[in-house]
Amino acid sequence: MSRANSAWALKWFSFFFAGTLAIYILRGFAVLSMLPGYVLWILLLLTLVSGLLTALQLLR
Repeated sequence: MSRANSAWALKWFSFFFAGTLAIYILRGFAVLSMLPGYVLWILLLLTLVSGLLTALQLLR
């Protein structure tokens, strides 16, 4: 397996993880308090799915 094949999965995981973390912190500081809770849950699930895809790509 080449690094190019697993690079896309790692980029998506990093993107979703950073986005989820930023929104979680900003929501904690009440900057994004108007954001519904299900948006944070969706981002968390996307992070977990992309993390699993990254792990599967690295195992191949």
